[in-house]
Amino acid sequence: MPLTAIAWLLPGLLLSAAPELRIANITLHQYDGGPALGADFRFGRGESVFVRYRVLGFARSRDAQVHLECTLDALDSRGVRLVPTQRKSVQTELAPQDKDWAPVLLHEFVIPPLVDPGSYRIVIEAEDKLSGARARAETTFQVRGPIVEPSDTLVARNFRFLKGEEGPVVEGAPIFQRGEILWARFEITGYKIGENNRIEVEYGLSVLGPTGKEIYSEPVAAAERSTPFYPHRYLPGILSLNLEKAQPGDYILVVKIRDLVGGQQYEARHPFTVR
Repeated sequence: MPLTAIAWLLPGLLLSAAPELRIANITLHQYDGGPALGADFRFGRGESVFVRYRVLGFARSRDAQVHLECTLDALDSRGVRLVPTQRKSVQTELAPQDKDWAPVLLHEFVIPPLVDPGSYRIVIEAEDKLSGARARAETTFQVRGPIVEPSDTLVARNFRFLKGEEGPVVEGAPIFQRGEILWARFEITGYKIGENNRIEVEYGLSVLGPTGKEIYSEPVAAAERSTPFYPHRYLPGILSLNLEKAQPGDYILVVKIRDLVGGQQYEARHPFTVR
């Protein structure tokens, strides 16, 4: 029996071999409908990334049906997914005038707020459900942000005294006036991550007075207990201390951090002066 006869008996069979399936014209945008961004553009942490692309070379059934399944993964430098896999499906019937039509797909994801700066990858895969063909394409994007040096053990990095909740940073010897509010920030890293990216970290503070005696203590000032999809490599820490009743003199702020998953503890002492 000739091939044309087989095609008439099986309506879903393709009339001819489909061209090579491929993913083309990948562009990144800050918002839907925004201009395509250059390779040197750097996204901020916590910002949305819009990814647009076309799928070409797909098959069409005898009754002009198209069926594509596409996925997108955003990966860090270690190949860890930033967000769950994005999925898009294209199922449509084409009209005779649609012979040059090709689907344009748009994905959106949010960069996690505590990622490291650097280069990240986007991996797009497409499957033609009619022909069984598959295609894969990659592109990169850049993320800006502060660098927190990694550690194998629990530690607080970049400790700094501040004149206000958002700064500025106290330069030189940390000297505060009686009645001010002392602020301090730091980044916690080196804690262990449990099953399902479980994080359990808490920190507290105490203050040693001019005689070396403890005059104030807050064992648990803040705690982070979560299971984020993307495993945060570090956590921001912030402390405040009202100096309204502090007498002039030299003090020591003691920061104590506990990693409940890894069974680790860390302590650091930071002197300051009240005038």
